[in-house]
Amino acid sequence: MLRGISSGLVLLFGLCCAVSAQDRSAQGHTKDSLDTVKQGLAEKKAILVDVRELDEWNEGHIKNAIFLPMSQLRQGVSAEKLKELLPEGKIVYLHCAAGGRCLKAADLLKDKGYDLRPLKPGYEALVKAGFEKAPK
Repeated sequence: MLRGISSGLVLLFGLCCAVSAQDRSAQGHTKDSLDTVKQGLAEKKAILVDVRELDEWNEGHIKNAIFLPMSQLRQGVSAEKLKELLPEGKIVYLHCAAGGRCLKAADLLKDKGYDLRPLKPGYEALVKAGFEKAPK
């Protein structure tokens, strides 16, 4: 009987840890409004990172966005390169085409010490919301 209870507790503890780890890895999209994002960018308290791929970036991107494609993140980015691209102490808003890749990007960067805030709106939605496109 005691052995059955112990096994049950171990299983329950394992499930709780798995759910907790899943919650951390899938932090979800930021609740910050797009006005808050714009304000943070304007005040230089935040940066905008575009995790789309090069062909998407070349078709158009947000002015002053930082290009850090998902493929590069998956391959691994050195600490020096990240430090060069992502200044410490700033909010890092991540965006992609539709909100999915930026969640994965946040997951890949989560242990690097940045204040990561993935955006649900994708590139086209950001443009429609008034984020300025970079000149071609």
